[in-house]
Amino acid sequence: MAPMLEQSLFAVFLVGLLGGTHCVGMCGGIVAAISLQLPGQGTRFSYHFAYNAGRILSYAIAGAIAGAVGASTLLLKGFWPVQQGLYVVANLMLVALGLYLAGVWQAVTQIERLGVRLWRRLQPFSKRFLPVRRPAQAFALGALWGWLPCGLVYSVLISALASGSAYSGAATMLAFGLGTLPNLIAMGLFAQQLQVLTKNIWVRRMAGLLVAGFGAWGLARVALASL
Repeated sequence: MAPMLEQSLFAVFLVGLLGGTHCVGMCGGIVAAISLQLPGQGTRFSYHFAYNAGRILSYAIAGAIAGAVGASTLLLKGFWPVQQGLYVVANLMLVALGLYLAGVWQAVTQIERLGVRLWRRLQPFSKRFLPVRRPAQAFALGALWGWLPCGLVYSVLISALASGSAYSGAATMLAFGLGTLPNLIAMGLFAQQLQVLTKNIWVRRMAGLLVAGFGAWGLARVALASL
């Protein structure tokens, strides 16, 4: 795996992990609703795992589609400015995400408006899987809820678009999804301890600066290549 891809995967994993407050705000109500309907405490982990597995699968599928669309420009001669432009946009989004994590700039949340129309068409299907009685229903509900409009998801999806292939796009979104996993699956297990970490202002600032640094380094590489 190329070093730059590894850096990008680590960056988006941090975005998912330390963007946990946003993720819990977006999906925490869904997880809580599922929890209230479940049988004994001993079986709850399998339901939450199934829900999150479905959600992350949808992220990976969206990333593969975005990566494939971005990669299609590689097949067209003379489209290097487009490829370079996508790379610049992807790194700008990393900078924006880093600033979001650091609590400096909240603009990425405005991107959620882009998916509202699609979600209005998908949301009614969720009624087919409620109330949740089997892990398979939780998985299907999670797969559907993976398309919920989310500024963080859409911002990382732009990075997937510029990743160069369907595989890299899927890997980018998978890394992000795995980053969100601890916050959501652990809500009823050790959420209090985890939230102490994710809400710590210095942890968020340092992680935000690290993510923004990855984006800034990518932009610097473009600038140096153009000299």
